[in-house]
Amino acid sequence: MTRATAVRAVLAVAVLLASVVITLTMSPRLGLDLQGGTRIVLQAHDSDTVTADRETTDRTLEVLRQRIDSLGVSEPTLTRSGEDRIIVELPDVQDPRQAAEVIGRTAQLSFHAVEGPGTGKPETGEPPAGDSETEGADGRKKPPASDTGPGDLTLADEQGRSLALGPSRLSGAGVDDATAAFDAQGGAGWSVSLTFHKDAGQDWKKLTGEAACHPAGDDRRRVAIVLDEKVISSPQVDPSVGCRVGLPSGTTQITGSFSADEARDLALLIKGGALPVPVEIVEQRTVGPTLGAAAIEASAQAALIGAAATALFITVVYRLFGALAAVALGAYGVISYAALVALGVTLTLPGLAGFVLAIGMAVDANVLVFERAREECADRPKRTLRSALTTGFQKAWSAVADSNATTLIAAGLLFFLGSGPVKGFGVTLAIGVVASMFSALVIARALTEIAANRRFVSDYRGVNGIGRPGAVRAWLVRKDPRLFRRPLRWLVVSAALVAVAVAGIVVRGIDLGVEFTGGRLVEYSTSRPVDVETARDTLAAAGFKDAEVTTAGDGDLSVRTGKLDNDGEHALRSALAEEGGETKKVRDELIGPSLGDELRRNALIALGVAVAVQLAYLAVRFRWTFAVASVVAMVHDVILVVGAFAWLGRPVDGIFLAALLTVIGYSVNDSVVVFDRVRELWGANRKTPLDTIARRAVLQTVPRTVNTGMGALFILAALAVLGGDSLADFAIALLIGIVVGTWSSVFTAVPGALALERSAKAPSPPAPGRGKGTARGKTRTVRRDPLDNGARV
Repeated sequence: MTRATAVRAVLAVAVLLASVVITLTMSPRLGLDLQGGTRIVLQAHDSDTVTADRETTDRTLEVLRQRIDSLGVSEPTLTRSGEDRIIVELPDVQDPRQAAEVIGRTAQLSFHAVEGPGTGKPETGEPPAGDSETEGADGRKKPPASDTGPGDLTLADEQGRSLALGPSRLSGAGVDDATAAFDAQGGAGWSVSLTFHKDAGQDWKKLTGEAACHPAGDDRRRVAIVLDEKVISSPQVDPSVGCRVGLPSGTTQITGSFSADEARDLALLIKGGALPVPVEIVEQRTVGPTLGAAAIEASAQAALIGAAATALFITVVYRLFGALAAVALGAYGVISYAALVALGVTLTLPGLAGFVLAIGMAVDANVLVFERAREECADRPKRTLRSALTTGFQKAWSAVADSNATTLIAAGLLFFLGSGPVKGFGVTLAIGVVASMFSALVIARALTEIAANRRFVSDYRGVNGIGRPGAVRAWLVRKDPRLFRRPLRWLVVSAALVAVAVAGIVVRGIDLGVEFTGGRLVEYSTSRPVDVETARDTLAAAGFKDAEVTTAGDGDLSVRTGKLDNDGEHALRSALAEEGGETKKVRDELIGPSLGDELRRNALIALGVAVAVQLAYLAVRFRWTFAVASVVAMVHDVILVVGAFAWLGRPVDGIFLAALLTVIGYSVNDSVVVFDRVRELWGANRKTPLDTIARRAVLQTVPRTVNTGMGALFILAALAVLGGDSLADFAIALLIGIVVGTWSSVFTAVPGALALERSAKAPSPPAPGRGKGTARGKTRTVRRDPLDNGARV
């Protein structure tokens, strides 16, 4: 065993032991889409006097934190996103109506004098002609308050009676505390006690003193507490309070026929005070605990089945060395999982899918190395197994680095340009890429080098798996098909496929998910079977005529509507319960129209940036003709995947975008491997025609492309079958993407590069040893095999 092998072995054992300890002692941090709960995204807006910036949004977040803490939710999480958004995560909350009501009604709290009954009808229905509805933070439409004079408002009180209110005399910022208490001795029932800050207390005393100048029972003796242009309480000043005397801060009590919940909610709303800026709910997602548990179980089963199939496949193809690579694959799973846990990464549903997918893609580097080692053994049969393996690692390094770099670019784009759970996919994919390189270049290399030193393994070439060329490679070399004698015909085939995909997009259209269009999508499970037509008729009779009803999962119903607030969703669920019995909400997604437009725009930007970044990277690493051909093949793959989803009628949403960006990375990965071999062969044989070089490169890399693709296909097939609706579309998109990506890397990228080279007439690449950094007339020192002592006969 050489010193380098010993170092790799010790490093592998140390990392693996640390990963096992982390796995056994720490638990993963699950996102709400896996553990169940509600996620609400709030958008802060500018008010008349305050701009919604980082500072005001942070102050708003703290006010909301106090209110949500008072709800008694277990371990709520509130974070600021960007300059003016707040993300609220409420674990185990399945009916978010109370939380949304409290959050949505915390805009602007103010105290007003009541000037008498309103002159018009209370604004509780449709707005009058010429007025426009506004949208509250809970997603409901509400009529605008009507003006009765300069600075005055007309609003309905708690009983729906119209009241004319004076201008705001005191804001919620002046409230120091508000508590709900039950008066058992006096028999007054539940009440709310108020205390104010010093200056605000004087304003309150003056306001109640002016109201006390009017006779008892007069509306003008009332004080209106207004929240988000809605009167939440309008108590009468007690008859014992004298005119111009008012109520001191510490002795103020609001009494009435309150229930315990009503008193607590009123105290909660008043105590929160006025938010620095108003907020609006632009996204709300609720996931039932059963859906998250089912997704975890399905992903675990898919990972085990897919990993077992992948391990069996590479063992059959590469024999002993394939079995050692399978051991390294298992180590990869432990290391990547431990990295996710140790870094505190929140594991979301797309992130879980990314973790499972990375298992199938982790064999890529091993396949590249083993195929290069097979070539070395075939070219120099007398060469030792250890020497061939070492050269295989050295020559495969360029392709391994480039292919993983393109995947990391795709992961970075997912993280920086994705939204919500899709970011988790980017994180797990990036961690998976790094862990897979460690498992292949350290763990698998140490295991195979130790095995290669054993005489039995070295002598019996049919056992080690790389001593003889594979059956596919031998067949291709024997047939030597003239693939690129007429490269334009392959481009015509690719153009025809693109035309079919575009026809699907034009004829069938793209079914944009609610994430990109805005609206609400709710999935229900019922205790009694309900067919789609019955559910549609039931909802239409209940007033939901525009609801789109489809099946989902195992007999569940999926209902998609336009704007629907939480009370409307409750009414919709109640209507379904009349037909289906006990009706449970499995999944709920509410996306505001503004956020839908933003996400749709960001998706297009992400695709554009992906194309530009990949083109820039490839142009630096390869000839510009190779870079352009690779990007053309990548765009070809994207169009085919989108067109396939259009023909299949599958929804295009955020998870599909994650799959599409992964397809981009995979497509470029395949093209990089082919062009890396073209560059190597062309540099060594500059006088050989390029089409001949391209043919050889393709025939030499096809085994790698097929074997790597099979590993990912096993995982994705398991996800498509076992993952349910949550992961099926993701798996199907990637299955299609891998198939068309494998095709395009050979029959689109290579013919495109040949066509560009013929028109560009660029010089051939330099011969080995005459590249950059080598002076003319001098030969660059070639690194000698560490097992070659230089002796020759």
